[in-house]
Amino acid sequence: MDTNISIITYSGAQLEPYLDDVARLRIEVFRAFPYLYEGSMEHEQEYLKTYLSSPFAAIVIAQDGDKVVGASTCIPLVQEPDNVKKPFLEKGYNLNEIYYYGESVLLPDYRQKGIGVAFFEQRERKARSLSGFKWASFCGVERPADHPLKPTDYVPLNHFWRRRGFQQTEMVCYMSWKDINEAAESPKPLRFWMKELI
Repeated sequence: MDTNISIITYSGAQLEPYLDDVARLRIEVFRAFPYLYEGSMEHEQEYLKTYLSSPFAAIVIAQDGDKVVGASTCIPLVQEPDNVKKPFLEKGYNLNEIYYYGESVLLPDYRQKGIGVAFFEQRERKARSLSGFKWASFCGVERPADHPLKPTDYVPLNHFWRRRGFQQTEMVCYMSWKDINEAAESPKPLRFWMKELI
C-alpha cells in the first residue's frame, strides 16, 4: 500500500470533521454502476448523523495526505432502519448480535491497492472490540444482467467478499433512491451477506 495513504477508524465526535467529505464521496462513487445513485448533500448529511450520534458506530477513513479518498461505515444492526432489520427478524436472528457494515466508497484511482481489504479488517476489529456481536453483515444492490447502464468491463465484488469470509444469504431488503436515469425514486433489491465472528 502507498505509504502516503493513512487508514484510521473514527467514532463519535471524531467523525465530525470528515462528514462532508464522506457525503461527497458517497455521491460521487455511488453515481457509478451498480448503484447509479442520484444523491444530494442534504440527504447525505442527514444520513451520516446516525454515525455521529452512535457510540458504537464508526467510519474508517482513507486519506492521501489531507485528501479523503475513501470511507467505510459500520454500526450495530439495531440502529438501522426497519426495512434493513426486517429480513433478520423474519429469519429469527437476534439483532443485538449483528454488526452491520453500511458501505464502502473509494475513488477509482485508489482501488486495487489493498484499501478495500483494510476497510473490512478495521470494521471487523471494531465489531470484535464491542461485546456481544456474533455476526457481521452487509448488503449489496442487485441489478439485472442486461441493465442498459452496465459497463462492459463491470466485475461484481462477490469474489472479493467471499475472500473476506462472507457468504451470500437468501435475505433481501429493498431501499428506494433515484437512479441517474430515473425521474423519481424506485425500490431496489439489496442482497445480504454474512460472516460469523465467533
